[in-house]
Amino acid sequence: MNTGSDEPGEVAVAPDETGTDEVRSEQERGLGSRAPEFIKARRLLHVSWQVGVFIIGLAVVVAGIIMLPLPGPGWVVIFGGMAIWATEFVWAQLVLRWTKRKVTEAAQRALDPKVRRRNIILTTIGLVIVAVLVGIYLWKFGMAMPWKIKNQ
Repeated sequence: MNTGSDEPGEVAVAPDETGTDEVRSEQERGLGSRAPEFIKARRLLHVSWQVGVFIIGLAVVVAGIIMLPLPGPGWVVIFGGMAIWATEFVWAQLVLRWTKRKVTEAAQRALDPKVRRRNIILTTIGLVIVAVLVGIYLWKFGMAMPWKIKNQ
């Protein structure tokens, strides 16, 4: 039996890989339906429950998709619909876990000093270009609007 040590009398200790209590409880809970037990006990009731959850989640996701080109928090609503689906469907739980992992990685990359410095430099360059274009427009046309309001 391998205990992780070559010395007699030493005991290997496994590191705590979960990190926070929230992650630990999520892993203990596992994947699958979050429906109450009395609903899961009856097949027809459980299928009806899943259909209802799917329809509600679909309505929220469609509303989020509509909000993408229109004013509104489209992506937030779409992920809200995915969270509704994740209460019943394993595939939605896996998609949300993947999304959460990618968002966390992107946030950590954004906090990297090199990336922040690069973003600040690019933003400054962009603002300088916009200021030069506005200056050229004002030099060429002045404060007059490009359309004629007086003739209406």
